Amino acid sequence: MTAPASPDSSAPRARILAVTSGKGGVGKTFVSANLAAALARRGLRVLVLDADLGLANLDVVLNLHPKVTLHDVFTGQATLAQAVLPAPGGFSVLLAGSGLVEYSRLTPEVRDQLLEVIQTVTPRFDIVLLDTGAGISEVVLYTVSLADEVLIVVTPEPTSMTDAYATIKVLATQQSRREIRLVVNQVARAGDGRGVAAQLQQVVDRFVGPSVGEPVKLALLGDVPTDASVRDAVKKRQLLVEALPGSPAAQAVAALALRVSP
Repeated sequence: MTAPASPDSSAPRARILAVTSGKGGVGKTFVSANLAAALARRGLRVLVLDADLGLANLDVVLNLHPKVTLHDVFTGQATLAQAVLPAPGGFSVLLAGSGLVEYSRLTPEVRDQLLEVIQTVTPRFDIVLLDTGAGISEVVLYTVSLADEVLIVVTPEPTSMTDAYATIKVLATQQSRREIRLVVNQVARAGDGRGVAAQLQQVVDRFVGPSVGEPVKLALLGDVPTDASVRDAVKKRQLLVEALPGSPAAQAVAALALRVSP
């Protein structure tokens, strides 16, 4: 990978938002992709970087078949400009290759390359969404550490809440995060996310706050209801906010975008 010129630290740069989760299967990539499209509709320049370097699936969600991925950039087979692709929904993507075991652990080389990529692209966009892997592996935690803000996707299901709490605890203790945003996906009724957020906040106040010596705030960005339209859009590899913008889940994502927008 050819080293670019050092970015001008005084130049405007994107807000970097890491979208992560304690466990897989909670709709993290669905939220990332549709949130990006909703933000683009608001006139923002948005990039989604598929930071799940070993088990990437953003290309599947967007029905893209990239010839160039981050792997090609990291190995010097392509330039970063060649790897930034237009996506349905009016935003840009940087896709990772799937099934690449060399990215399952955080080597110094991967660390430096990922940092370099993010530093290079941020001046070109208003918002960069880092769609991370799930859990608290070294790769995930390092990727999250590069973000200005963290958004955790959680569902009301008990194991999802337990794993979200574990992620919050690690981010608070290891990265000194004192405010973490939440999106509660797959709620039965609009507004149910408040109860999930309140339960998590109660546990964080009891166990995490005292251990770090100050409060850790969970800011509920919103919730997304369970909606058959989501399953249909995913099966068809379509963005819900594009295919069915009037559906309850699409309207909920549009509301998230309004709260994320500068």
